[in-house]
Parts: sequence; C-alpha cells; structure tokens
Amino acid sequence: MELSLMGLQNAGKTALINAVDNVGYSEDLDPTIGFHMREVTKRNVILKLRDGSGQSGFRSFWEGFCRDNPAKVYVVDAADVDNLFISKKELHKLLSKTSLNGIPLLVLGNKMDEPGALSKDAFTEEMGLQLLSDREVCCFMISCKNYTNIDQVFDWLLSKLKN
Repeated sequence: MELSLMGLQNAGKTALINAVDNVGYSEDLDPTIGFHMREVTKRNVILKLRDGSGQSGFRSFWEGFCRDNPAKVYVVDAADVDNLFISKKELHKLLSKTSLNGIPLLVLGNKMDEPGALSKDAFTEEMGLQLLSDREVCCFMISCKNYTNIDQVFDWLLSKLKN
C-alpha cells in the first residue's frame, strides 16, 4: 500500500512513520524538505509511506502527491492552536481538488500528550471535519511520542487496503 502523509511543517509526519515502524521517538528530527519515501513492514503488510514537506512552498504539490492513494492522511499538531487555522485552510483547499473527490480522509491530531492539545471534539470542530460530507472522514487523536492510537491508525489504513 502506498500512502502519502500531508500536513504543515512540524506536525509529526516523520514521527508518525517512525512510530509505525517502531524505530523510536526523537525530538531532534530535521524538517523534511521535498518528499521522502520509506518502506515499512508491519504485520506482514508493506507500506510505502511518502512524507511530504509541510512548508508553504511545497503545499502546491500535495494534490499530485496523494492522487493515487487509497486514502489521504493529514497530520496536524493538535497542540499548536496558533497554526490550526492555517492547517484547516490547507486541508480544505486540498480537498477542493476534483482529482481527490471521494477519497477517504484520515485526519490525525498529533501531540495529544502536549499541554494545551485540543480534545477530539474541539479538534474536529476547529478543523471543520463535520462539514465534510463528500467522503469518508476518520479522525484519531495520537501521540507519536507515546505511540498512543498508532495501532488504531494502522488498522484503519488496513481497512482501506482491503476495500
């Protein structure tokens, strides 16, 4: 299964790949510049995970980056309330692309272990997820640092592979 991870810089996309791959958490990850692909094997499933840069200059490439995926994965720093509006705007801009119509969406509120992180209800409201009726939308609050809900994320992704 090939999946692309999108989201603003410092949301935790690379940390999520590390968590799925069980390689451990690091506070000292360098920002992704451009796009990186890593193959991860988990429960006899090979995932090709593409980590896309979240800096503003790279966001215009997100559409092509995730067009042929069975699901879109959007990672958000749920503790960075100052950037939630930008993250919401970028997500909804991406979802407006006709080439991505109907593709299931997985939104991950990362860093739920951090002080000030939003609850799932507040996060869903702030990101406008309740407004999305043209596709299946799933949301998990996760912590890549503590591996919270990482297995549930993987199970959801597997369900998309089987469909």
